[in-house]
This record gives sequence, structure tokens and C-alpha cells, in this order.
Amino acid sequence: MNSSVQDELMCKHRGGVNCGAYSAGSAASDSSLFVSHLEGNECINANAKYCGECIQAGAKCGWCTDPNFLKQGETVSSRCDEVESLIKRGCNLTLIENPVGKQRVLKNIPVTNRGKNKKLKPEEITQIQPQKLDITLRSGEPQSFNLTFKRAEDYPIDLYYLMDLSYSMKDDLENVKNLGTSLMLEMTKITSDFRIGFGSFVEKTVMPYISTTPAKLLNPCTGDQTCTSPFSYKNVLKLTSNGSLFNTLVGQQHISGNLDSPEGGFDAIMQVAVCGDQIGWRNVTRLLVFSTDAGFHFAGDGKLGGIVLPNDGKCHLENNIYTMSHYYDYPSIAHLVQKLSDNNIQTIFAVTEEFQPVYQSLSSEVILENSKLPDGVTIAYTAHCKNGVVNEGENGRKCSNISIGDEVKFSISITSKGCPTKTKLKPIKIKPLGFTEELEIHLNFICECECHKKGIKDSPDCHFGNGTYECGACRCNEGRVGRNCECSSNEISTEDMDLACRNKNSTDICSNNGECVCGKCECKTRENPNERYSGKYCECDNFNCDRSGNLLCGGHGRCECGKCVCDPMWSESACDCSLDKSTCLASNKQECNGRGTCKCGSCKCTDPKFQGPTCETCPTCPGVCAEHKECVECKAFGTGEKKDTCQQECSDFNLIEVKSRDKLPQPHETPYPVMHCKERDANDCWFYYTYAVKNKTEKVVHVVEKPECPTGPDIVPIVIGVVVGIVLIGLALLFIWKLLMIIHDRREFAKFEKEKMNAKWDTGENPIYKSAVTTVVNPKYEGK
Repeated sequence: MNSSVQDELMCKHRGGVNCGAYSAGSAASDSSLFVSHLEGNECINANAKYCGECIQAGAKCGWCTDPNFLKQGETVSSRCDEVESLIKRGCNLTLIENPVGKQRVLKNIPVTNRGKNKKLKPEEITQIQPQKLDITLRSGEPQSFNLTFKRAEDYPIDLYYLMDLSYSMKDDLENVKNLGTSLMLEMTKITSDFRIGFGSFVEKTVMPYISTTPAKLLNPCTGDQTCTSPFSYKNVLKLTSNGSLFNTLVGQQHISGNLDSPEGGFDAIMQVAVCGDQIGWRNVTRLLVFSTDAGFHFAGDGKLGGIVLPNDGKCHLENNIYTMSHYYDYPSIAHLVQKLSDNNIQTIFAVTEEFQPVYQSLSSEVILENSKLPDGVTIAYTAHCKNGVVNEGENGRKCSNISIGDEVKFSISITSKGCPTKTKLKPIKIKPLGFTEELEIHLNFICECECHKKGIKDSPDCHFGNGTYECGACRCNEGRVGRNCECSSNEISTEDMDLACRNKNSTDICSNNGECVCGKCECKTRENPNERYSGKYCECDNFNCDRSGNLLCGGHGRCECGKCVCDPMWSESACDCSLDKSTCLASNKQECNGRGTCKCGSCKCTDPKFQGPTCETCPTCPGVCAEHKECVECKAFGTGEKKDTCQQECSDFNLIEVKSRDKLPQPHETPYPVMHCKERDANDCWFYYTYAVKNKTEKVVHVVEKPECPTGPDIVPIVIGVVVGIVLIGLALLFIWKLLMIIHDRREFAKFEKEKMNAKWDTGENPIYKSAVTTVVNPKYEGK
């Protein structure tokens, strides 16, 4: 019995209304539970009742087979959860069912590498690799593989040339004839095994497409021009290796005529595609060259001529002429593409420039196509084309400009959601459009767990055989409910059941955290898969315990029925007190550096000068400024000895810049000690900062954003001062010299005066007088 039926049944037997949307609990809890199912993980949302249902919910889902895994009040669906969550909840990994998909290569012939000198039969040539796979899919888990495609050299080619002979082609007829001959010559250069055929078309042979007067049926052209009678499609030459015959027949073609501009080329393409025997197609590369200068009629246009029957997509050639053009409508584009694909025909449109955009969407490319996929299966392609081009999404299945010998790779991913309803599935076939070779994929689906095979039907563990015991739980038979299938859905008594699901002195059923099933509470699930209700009356939970650091039980314990059960070496109500004292050891191996006590793994410093996790930091001790000078300088100004290693060596404190010195924190303004520092930087400037330890561990530095630098000398005053100084010094020296001379003269004068006063000489004769007359006596003179 699934959960939705069970919920509705329980609602009705309690006399509820609107039971179709019923969910366990009160109206408020109904809403929260509904939201949780929408937003929770896919494993919980699946509400799986057995292992197979669980593993189909998603690739991350696992099923715990441990019989003792469920706690009191937990539902069977609680066994289904993400594998990682199941392990955290205590389920041993070896008891978790978590199957994975796989793939086997059944046929893997390498693509053929050869030239014209190596002759091979078409069936001996391989252009796609691998050829056959066997893939086992797990719901939500993609299986990826690579497909290689290579256009083989000298691969046999069949080319059918289909040309428009309507009157509008008159001017281009010679070019069309030459094109056919050129095609044949070029194809012989590509492959030595080449066959070519030829056909032509005009239009449906009814009004208003052509004139049906007898004269116009014989010669649809006007004046003296001679044209061939109109026809829908004619197979002129079956595929042949006789190139001379092809050239002859192409050269003998004559123009016909019709009334409207669009042509009946789609009728001709359809017949070329489905009339394989008449055309002579081999199981090789098939090319159809379609030559026209006008647009085309398609499905629905036949109504103009009274033709309402849809094209049946079958061959109607008699004596190589299409005989049912007046009976069946033109084919649609989709119908035509399907038939071309089914018959592996690549179409090349040789049209005039005017109509090139019309046919461009139908042009030939190397495109991967796949057959119909089973329900719930998706396939994604990524093409790795020439010159490093990668196509994804809608373009991931195709590559352009692929020449002979080119090799491209496709990455293909297949994913399933759930299991298909059909037991017998056709293989998926992937092939390049227009090629006969294909990759065949056989799909298998993991819909049940391995433990399902060991299930015990009508097990006595499931209340006297009312279910199958498999994968650690009972899988109840239809109409049975309860963890052990102990209740019948038709025998549930409201009063008896509710009484057994009420706690003492409480009127709430299952504490408003679950629903009563078979007299036992089945606790509801929450959006968070790690949060659960438990207990006989769902009175307990594992998420309403004390928290520390916004973590339940401080992240060091588990919540059991509203109380934290701490991990070893942790204590207190929120398990936030560590009993490990190794974190309190200082660098000298002393507990809290001998200046504090260790409590809950951290130091309580008893000496107010010391701070930090181990009481080793002293912000106001001598040497703090010098110790942090280099780091503060490099972080604040980008200078100093550590400017190149600043990020590595100076990341242990937070730096805050302030405008001026008066903005620095002051000791009386903060609840923690602050050290004021003044240091000289590499530019011989003074910078000011404070160092403090906040909250015992956070180092904070406030620094004045601009250092104080000495101003440079003013040259002009210095020059003027020097000149003035020199002048003043000169005047002073001159003054001193003059003064000394005066003093010296006065001394000499005084000395003179003194000597004058003391002098004693004869008053009759001047002692210093010398006569100017000199008398000389001649000794020889005798007076004569």
C-alpha cells in the first residue's frame, strides 16, 4: 500500500475531510511536511516502501538492509536516504544497497584505414566504432561512451542524379547536363567502385499545375518551341557503372513545361527513396543529387488539383514512370526526411543561388540519429569535429565539412529516470544519417536490489505471512499496513489506535510529530534528512538541543531526545567545552605560560599584562614596538625589509588606518591594554601606531596613515643667510682689526709720552741734532 493511499485511509477513518490532500499531523504540520517533501532530497521525497523503489528515486539513493537500523517511530521509508547520510546515521556500508550501472562492449571492430590499392567488399569496411554495446542503467546515473566515425577511402558509392526538366530550367539545361557529367568524373576520383543513375521530373499532370488541353499535353511550350510531354517523375537510367550511357542519356534530355513556379520535385524524391529495386540502390553510401531552379510543392498543395489523399510513401513506378501523381498528395518535408533516413540516402541540393536558402535546411551533413528511446530514457551528444570544433546541445549530434578520410568522435551519454513499463525493449540504434552502418545498444535496467532475490515470501516476520521479508524490512501484501504488516486497511479502529499513540497525560497523537498506524506512531520526516523524530510517541528528536557556534551540540556530539551526548574529551550542555589541555601549552611547554589556568581548552590569564591563547602575548611589554615595526611598515606603507614577503610573514594581525595621531586608541578608551609606538621607517620618517590584543586572540594594529617626515631645506634663505653672514663676519673682522690698531697706537703714543717725560739732556745742545755741514781738513794743506 503506497503512502498516499495510506494517508487518505487514515484521514477518512478519523472522520476527516479533504482527505485527498491529507498529510500526517496538524494543519500547520501538514503544510510544513508538504513543503519538506517538495524541497527535500529526492531519496526522502520518494517515500520508498521497498528497496527497488528507493534505488529508482535517484543515483545517490541507498537502502539500509540492517534489520536493527530503524529507531522507534521511524517509518520503513527512513531506510531510503543518500548513502552518505545513511552512514552518518549508523548504517554499515556493507549493509547498504547501492547498485551502479555498467556497460559491456559486444562488438568493437576498428574503423577501416585503407586506400584505393586495397580492395575490400562493402561489408568488410567499417566506418563507425563500436558496433554493439550492452548497457545497464541505474535511474539518474548516466552511462557515457565514445563513438568514432570515419569516412572510409574508396568506399563504394551509388549516386542518383535527379534533374528538373520544367520550362524554367531552359536557360540552365546545358549547365545541368554538364553538371551530371562533371559529377561522374569527380566521383571516379574518389572511389573506384562507383555507380550512377539518372531521373527527371516536372510536375503533377493535372490542373492547375499543367495545361491539360490535348495540344499542351503533346507540346506544353508556346510558339515554335518543341518540348517533351509533361510528366511527374521518370526513372531514365537505373544505377549503373556505364558512364558513357549516363552521358548519352543526360545529353538527350529536353525541356518540358508547367504552369506554376513551384515544382513537383518532392514526388520524385519520394519515389527515388522508396523504389530501391527499380533505382538499383546497393547497401553502400547512397547519394541523391537534386537539381532545380525553383521552389517545391509540399503536403497540402495537392488540394489545388483536387488531390486530398496523403502521400502513402510507397513505390508506384510502372515502366519507370510515377503513375500515381494524380492520386496522392505531395509528401511533407518530415515524411520525406523520414523516408530518406530509413533508406540511408544523403541528399545534395544543386539549386540556383536564388533558391539556395530554401533548400539549405535539407543539406547533407554528418548527423547522428537514434531510433525511438524507451520511456524515461534520454540521450545527449557532444561532437568533437575537425579543427578542434566542439558542438554541444542540439548541435552535439552533427559535424560539418567532413571529407573522405576524416575521423570525428562523439561523446554520448544515456540516462534513465525510473524503469520503463514495457518488459521487452527494442535495441537503440545510432547511426550517421545516410549511412547503413550503425551502433546497436541493448539496454538493461536496475529496477530491484540484489537483496530482493533473497526475499522470503509470506514470511512469518511479516505478521503471519502478510508480506515478503526482503532487504531488512517487510514488503506488505496489498491491503496490509504497518511496519510488520500487522494491520489490515479495513480493520483499523480509530479509538483503539489513537489511544495507543498518546503519551501519558497528553491529548496529542504521536506528539503532533507523526501519525498513528496500527496503534504505533510513525514519525514524519523533515526537510533536512539529518533531522528526525523518534520515540514511541515521536516525542524525541535529534535537532532541538543546545547549540554553540551555531552548531548543534557544538559540532562535538549528537542530539538525543533534546540532550547532547558529547564526544570523548568534550563536556557541558552544548559539548563546547574541550577537556584537551594540549591547546593551553605555551611554547615553553608550561600550561598557560604559568600565568593562567586552562578551562575548556583555552587559557584564562591571571596576570593582566599577558593575553593570547596561551598567555604569552604582552602588548605593553618592552620590545613590542620593535618586534612589529617591520610588519606594520610593510602592510601600511609597502616599504621596509619585509615588503616582498609581507603577505607571508605579516598576516597575524588586523591593520586599521586612522587619519591622525589623536585618532589612535587610548589606554583609557579600551577594555584591553594598548601599546603606543613611534618608529622610523626606511625613508627616515616617523610613523605612529598602537598594538593591542583584542578578545585575547585578535591582534589589532591602528596606524596613522601618513608618516611624519622632516621637511627639506629652503635654499634662498640659506643663500641669503650665508651671504649676510659672510658680510657680517667681514665687517666684524674689520671692526676688530680697526679696534686693535687703535689700541696699539694709543699704547705706542702713551709709551712715547712717558719716555718724553723721563728724558734728561743739555738745554744748549740738542742731543739728537746733527749739523748739516760737514768739515773736511786736508792734511796736506799748510796754510799757504
